[in-house]
Amino acid sequence: MDRVRAEAVIQSALEDDVNVPENKPDVSTLNLERGEVAVDEIRPGTDCVTVKGRLCYRVLYHTAEEGGGLAVLEGKMPFEEKINLQGATAADTVTVESETEDLTVGIINTRKLKIQSLITLTARVEELYDEEAPIALRGEEKAEYRQMPLELAQIAICKNDIFRLKEEMTLPSNYPNIFQILWSNLSLGDVEFKAMEEKLAVSGDLHVFLLYEGEGEEHPVRSFESTLPFSGELECHGCREGMTPDIRYRMGQQELTVRPDFDGEERGIGLELVLDISVRVYEEEKLEIISDIYGVSSEISTVSHRAGLRRLLARVTGKTKVTDRIHVSEGSVLQLLHSEGSVLPPQQSVVENGILLQGSMSVKVLYITGEDDAPYGCTQAQIPYRYTLEVPDIAPEDLGKVHAEVEQLQVTMLDGEEMDVKAVLSFSTVVFQNISVELIGQVTVSELDSGRMGSLPGMAAYVVKPGDNLWNIGKKYYVPVETLRELNSLDSDELTPGQKLLVVKGG
Repeated sequence: MDRVRAEAVIQSALEDDVNVPENKPDVSTLNLERGEVAVDEIRPGTDCVTVKGRLCYRVLYHTAEEGGGLAVLEGKMPFEEKINLQGATAADTVTVESETEDLTVGIINTRKLKIQSLITLTARVEELYDEEAPIALRGEEKAEYRQMPLELAQIAICKNDIFRLKEEMTLPSNYPNIFQILWSNLSLGDVEFKAMEEKLAVSGDLHVFLLYEGEGEEHPVRSFESTLPFSGELECHGCREGMTPDIRYRMGQQELTVRPDFDGEERGIGLELVLDISVRVYEEEKLEIISDIYGVSSEISTVSHRAGLRRLLARVTGKTKVTDRIHVSEGSVLQLLHSEGSVLPPQQSVVENGILLQGSMSVKVLYITGEDDAPYGCTQAQIPYRYTLEVPDIAPEDLGKVHAEVEQLQVTMLDGEEMDVKAVLSFSTVVFQNISVELIGQVTVSELDSGRMGSLPGMAAYVVKPGDNLWNIGKKYYVPVETLRELNSLDSDELTPGQKLLVVKGG
């Protein structure tokens, strides 16, 4: 089994005033910004963990120089946070997930920007453990036992891995050669993992956006978008078809380089992307465990403990449409250049036959204004959504972390001040049903209590009461269940209140 032994979530506000380097032009207006958290060091302690890292930011802005164009400012904001993590020890392996909840960039003056961000850090101690369940009884003592069928999901593979994706593309002939890339955005869609023999098959789409200055005296700014399907394999020892993968992934290191094409012109683009992958693969197993034991010729007592087991309830996916309109408060839109959307992990709660998901999708749109002093503009919006992912028979205590992504995004102009946004959000999860079971861990055999045996009649006519069954009657009189069946010529184990049974002590 695997479990989360300790978990804690904190939010941290980062703020800094950043001077524009001397080799960068003055700032006129802001266009796009991006912030990504990189965790550099994790130091576990007793009931705590210290996390050091940095927020790497990138800002695209229009310059204040006459005839100026676009420029990019990059930097990083270091942070160190101590997170209270009850139950953690210095010897634990702690994983930390990070999210940039919000990033705001403001202009103080043409040479200074204010950068503010809210980041979320989730620290977690996960561990593997064995749960022992009795499945057979051996020994010389005469005893009765009954079994209970269980369908369980036990973890077969638990590891962290990386998947490297390398692609190459060439600009179409009607695009100018690349002088320098101003902005790029890589995103994934329709990512799927499938269990195969000794490997995981990986497939999906890589969405690429470039904003670049072309070659020529005026360095014309051009935008280029493309979607590249990809597939590959991840070595996974012990994996087999039919197993259930529960994979969490996030985009790690990205590298985009300009390369000469076959004619030596700067038109080729090399893409390298690393996916950080948390691999959990589960195997379903059917067991019959011993749920109770009693002695016939001796006294048998048991010691049990309550265990939390689980079975696979459902592997589900769902999609919902999101629509809204964005109003541009300043200036007017002449032409749309690029739009990108992202969705953070949703708030989730269990409802009848499903998981209620609530959150918002963040949309950024870059456009051309047609104004000489500020030819580029950017607008952002948060679009809320509410969707129920159908999971029949789910209970509040059942487990399932939902992964959300923007599958499709389309932004169109309605007029010079308003845009129409249509998106499709996709959700996926593997849901496990919690099963609380009493597991027998110890059996003790002793001589029969002569006083207790003496109080029982050698032969009795037992009147069945509500809730009675052959098992508890046999246990009371130290009689095998099969003997009760034979004495009373029973064709089934069903009993009716008021029914009379012949019981002979000792079988």
